[in-house]
Amino acid sequence: MQSTFPPFWIIAGDLHGKLGRLDDIPGLSTAAGILITGDITTAGGAASARNLLEKIQRRNPRVLALFGNMDRSDTAEWLEETGQGLHRKVFELTPETAVMGLGGSNFTPFGTPSEFSEASLEAWLEDMWRKARAYRQVILLSHTPPYGTKCDHIGNGRHAGSQAVRNFILECQPAACLCGHIHEARAEDMLGKSLIVNPGSLNAGGYAVLTPGHTPLAARHLL
Repeated sequence: MQSTFPPFWIIAGDLHGKLGRLDDIPGLSTAAGILITGDITTAGGAASARNLLEKIQRRNPRVLALFGNMDRSDTAEWLEETGQGLHRKVFELTPETAVMGLGGSNFTPFGTPSEFSEASLEAWLEDMWRKARAYRQVILLSHTPPYGTKCDHIGNGRHAGSQAVRNFILECQPAACLCGHIHEARAEDMLGKSLIVNPGSLNAGGYAVLTPGHTPLAARHLL
């Protein structure tokens, strides 16, 4: 008998070469797929990323991923070549819902492998929006969170997210932004009408559940 439950996607990120609490996520094998928000490795290359994603695919065969600021350029190239990459892509979840993917991060003080200027992030977002805006519901999957929210707070009143991502959200108002990058900023916030969710690192038990067409998103944390 066909299930009457709507399809859902598992969102996880900041793996840094580890599966973390992946096997503890309810419904992992029955989800429509798994979306990775980046930092598959810690400055590892394509071989390391492939090894980890292949392990995840044994749990659920449909895995799509962003590269994070800690992933090297050959990881980004491998994701693109294998059709698993979401960076600068508009991916249709349903005929009414699409995901926009933005990998890497704005510049950090640490000189990590995949950092980009705010101008580049802005241009990529604008390009994707021209395709995504035709959908009734748009979800932004971004490794870096928007600047100035609970989801990019690094302590002492400081924020480390992207101003370009923030400006895009305020102007275009996607239904939600799912992000990562800043592990300690596990939180939910709002920018205008857009829900912002940073589930935190999977290794600490953080993940989210996305059911296309349904909002708000459900952020979860494994105890």
